[in-house]
Amino acid sequence: MYRGREGQWAFLLHRLSGLAILAYLLLHVISISLFVFGEDPYKAVHGLYDFWLFRIGLIFVTAAVVYHAFNGLRIIIMDFTGSGVAYQRQMWYGVLVLSVITMVYVAYMVLPRVVAGV
Repeated sequence: MYRGREGQWAFLLHRLSGLAILAYLLLHVISISLFVFGEDPYKAVHGLYDFWLFRIGLIFVTAAVVYHAFNGLRIIIMDFTGSGVAYQRQMWYGVLVLSVITMVYVAYMVLPRVVAGV
């Protein structure tokens, strides 16, 4: 029976963060490939990246990468150690704490530029 415990939330967030990273990488590859069409389309698209919405998206993409990486390490520990499964809940909360700390730091670095419009 589905109970919505930490294991299910870890699985769901791992999948969603992976999809977010994939979307970012596709956008990145497409924007870089615009260089083939000349410098003007390339600069036009990269000028959009200074828009405030893209900068806030950068915060969330960074959080997704950090969460996905640390949760992947948690999964590796659970798979390759016998006692890792017993501590999966505590490790997941540790992954969340590290992800939030990183997101707050990135927001601290990015948001002043968003507010200043730089």
